[in-house]
Amino acid sequence: MDEAEAANAPEGMDMLDMTGMPGKKFAVSVSTWDCTGCGSCANVCPGKKGEKALVMENFEANADRQKYFDYGLTVSKKPEVLDKFKEATVKGSQFKQPLLEFSGACAGCGETPYAKLITQLFGDRMYIANATGCSSIWGNSSPSTPYTVNEKGQGPAWSNSLFEDAAEFGYGMLLAQKALRGSLKAKLENIVENGDNEDVKAAARVWLDTYDCGVTNGPATDKLIAALEACGCEHAQEILKDKDYLAKKSQWIFGGDGWAYDIGFGGVDHVLASGQDINIMVFDTEVYSNTGGQSSKATPTGAIAQFAAGGKEVKKKDLASIAMSYGYVYVAQIAMGADYNQTVKAIAEAEAYPGPSLIIAYAPCINHGIKLGMSKAQTEEKNAVEAGYWHMFRFNPAWKEEGKPAFILDSKAPTGDYKSFLNGEVRYNALARFNPERAEKLFDNAEQNAKERYEYLNKLVQLYGAE
Repeated sequence: MDEAEAANAPEGMDMLDMTGMPGKKFAVSVSTWDCTGCGSCANVCPGKKGEKALVMENFEANADRQKYFDYGLTVSKKPEVLDKFKEATVKGSQFKQPLLEFSGACAGCGETPYAKLITQLFGDRMYIANATGCSSIWGNSSPSTPYTVNEKGQGPAWSNSLFEDAAEFGYGMLLAQKALRGSLKAKLENIVENGDNEDVKAAARVWLDTYDCGVTNGPATDKLIAALEACGCEHAQEILKDKDYLAKKSQWIFGGDGWAYDIGFGGVDHVLASGQDINIMVFDTEVYSNTGGQSSKATPTGAIAQFAAGGKEVKKKDLASIAMSYGYVYVAQIAMGADYNQTVKAIAEAEAYPGPSLIIAYAPCINHGIKLGMSKAQTEEKNAVEAGYWHMFRFNPAWKEEGKPAFILDSKAPTGDYKSFLNGEVRYNALARFNPERAEKLFDNAEQNAKERYEYLNKLVQLYGAE
């Protein structure tokens, strides 16, 4: 808030001077009536001098605090704040409006924080093809949807076809928008070559120069549209009728591991092999979450799930390595609660990469039976990485062309106890209770698989090192 907005705030609104921004006040306001009560925000939000910045308190006693949230919606955007803090950083990204809000997910869901972050980074220009499953249910439980728009009316264009064909559906979206933009590009190239309005020609040149870059093409599109509207000539009107398709779109495919690893894998593989500029986001809950918790190819050794009541015997499918084998696919594994910075970097790099990208995000699920509870979902992600249960890395083929290592292993060597981590979730400790001998055998195998996985990833560091 600027000084005037701070002065007009409802009485009692908590605020602080904003660090590094003289004359600005900072506040966190909570929509009391929309809170699901999971406590995840209070769990992760740091404080000063041992005091928590957010705490969970009685709803009835705080219902009147909704007025602070409502006032916050009227506060103007501050371009100078976004200029100071880069958007593709942990801090900078959080000054951008989320275009996913008030979802119908389980309280504390591990999936929604990733989608919310992606909408903050690219939501005003993104298309989403969503596989049927949890992410389509919390993403669009008709007749309402948590995806929303900014003050310009721009937001994620979301659609869902089937569980089986989400990848192909998203690929079709991409081909359609490429055809539309290609037609507009040809018309603008003709204007640059033969037009007589210098303002339109100058704006068109900038648009053409930024054609494949979403970050810069958006502002170039705004200037082009303004020039075309000012021109008013016939060829300008022809382009303006399709102005919504001018800007470079960010094409995403969302889905869970049951879709990506199993039933929809053929489509995922087809899209990755296409070489096209498209992004696949896999919310990896390691189980078919939406249909009752059935075992998937993403379910690790020893986990109990439907159709694996005695603990799954074989190890988890290595989807990341399959994708990396193409050599031209950006691939990352992330865990937000373990490393916010790595998560933001991976998502931004994947979107900027001019080819196919695959992000596999660890997403704790209510089906896991986390001993700490779903309010600690982000903490569970951190524990999973520290125990060596989940590994974080990024593979970017473009880095090799720049003479840099193409593979970065972001996870450090495990410091936590692997079996202690397993014991913190019902999907594992239930097996230890009713069949301890089998549990010991499978958990030993699982731990060995994890160690071998980390050794393999370290070999990739050497393999893809800078030449």
